[in-house]
Amino acid sequence: MRVGYYQNNPEFGKVAENLDRMTAKLEEAEADLLVLPELCASGYQFVSQEEVRSLAEPVPDGPTTKRLLDIAGRKRMVIVAGLPERAGSACYNSAVAVGPRGFIGCYRKTHLFFEETLYFTPGDTGFHVWDIGQAKIGVMICFDWYYPEAARTLALKGADILCHPSNLVLPNCPDSMPVRCLENRVFAVTCNRTGGEARGGKDRLTYIGNSEVVTPRGAILHRAPRDQEELCVVEIDPAEARNKSVTPYNDLLRDRREALYK
Repeated sequence: MRVGYYQNNPEFGKVAENLDRMTAKLEEAEADLLVLPELCASGYQFVSQEEVRSLAEPVPDGPTTKRLLDIAGRKRMVIVAGLPERAGSACYNSAVAVGPRGFIGCYRKTHLFFEETLYFTPGDTGFHVWDIGQAKIGVMICFDWYYPEAARTLALKGADILCHPSNLVLPNCPDSMPVRCLENRVFAVTCNRTGGEARGGKDRLTYIGNSEVVTPRGAILHRAPRDQEELCVVEIDPAEARNKSVTPYNDLLRDRREALYK
């Protein structure tokens, strides 16, 4: 199975232009599963709730999801990408999964980070796992990695691959995702962005790049540079994520003692 990411640097608010650039790049990709960053077409550093509402889109009928559906259909790939979602009076930091057969699902970020708490409603979808044929995928967004429960919940629900759209500014995630993969025996594709934003007189946010693909044994198959655009696709065998045996006597998930965790 060919999985990967497209690490890039969207320009804030220029959704159509960002989508055009992404489309041109993804035309080069030959993949079964590709992950894009959090808020991949809108940009990240909002300065007001009004600004969020002006850029948030309905799912699946907004321009970002429609464009991704078109690409996924033509390129015969599954795409997971972040966007600001508008649903009624609420706006969510969300990620959609789309594929050759159409819309797969939407995940709303559970653990909001920093000023996201001012502008977005906490996600209410819970953690879903979708069967895309070659593998089962689960989605978490950026700061969700900080909560081991997120990755563990997806593993317990049968995910082979964690799809992880991100706009990382803290330094720890790239070195922590191998632990998340090891402790759950899953693959992960983290797609971060690059560049920085300093809008409305706020302190500059600098995105750390370092997108990566990690194996169930915690090995980093490939990690992107901090400050460059990169489209990367690697081959994996998703069946490796289904072997939860640690030793002949230990099974990672079977041996959990849930009664003692409460």
